[in-house]
Amino acid sequence: MMAGVSDPATAPRVRLLALIAVLILAADIATKVIGVALLEGREPVELLGGLINLQLVRNPGAAFSLATGYTWVLSLIALVVVVVIIRVARKLRSTGWAIALGLILGGALGNLVDRIFRAPGPLQGHVVDLVSPFAPDGRVFPVFNLADSSIVCGGALLVVLALLGRELDGTRTPSKKAASDTEGHAGE
Repeated sequence: MMAGVSDPATAPRVRLLALIAVLILAADIATKVIGVALLEGREPVELLGGLINLQLVRNPGAAFSLATGYTWVLSLIALVVVVVIIRVARKLRSTGWAIALGLILGGALGNLVDRIFRAPGPLQGHVVDLVSPFAPDGRVFPVFNLADSSIVCGGALLVVLALLGRELDGTRTPSKKAASDTEGHAGE
C-alpha cells in the first residue's frame, strides 16, 4: 500500500491504483523487451493489411517529435506526475479515479524507466516505441507504446469522470442545471 494511507475507505482504491500501475508497468516493460528483441534492425512488420505496423523507434522526445532536445525535461515532468499521483492517492475514494490514475501512473513509470535506464544515459534515455497505426514511420499517427496508450486512456477516463461530476473523494458534483434548478426553487 502507498505510504500514508490509513483510511479504510481509501485503502481499497489505493490498492486498485497500485495494482493497475504495476500491471501496466510490467506489460510495458515486457512489450518493449520483446519488441527490441524481435524488431531491432528489421523493416516494419505490417499487420491487418497495414492498419497496424510494428516498428522499433527510439524516441528522445514526446509524440509528434516534440521536445526532442529536452529529454531531461520530459523525465522530470514524468517524475512530478508520479509524485503528484502518489500524494493525491491519500484522498482517493473513487474507483473510477483509481483506475484512471493507475493507468496514468503505470504509463508514466513505463516511459520513465526508459528515460532513466536506456541509452544514451540517465534522464536522457530514449523511449522505445513500437506501434505505428495506418502507416510505418509515424507518417499518419505517432509511433507509440503501451505506456503511451495507458496515459491517454487514463486521461480520457479522467475527462469523462470530470464531465460526469465524479470527484476524487467519491463525491459527485451536482450538474449546473441541477444546481440552478435548486436555487430557483429555493426562492419560491
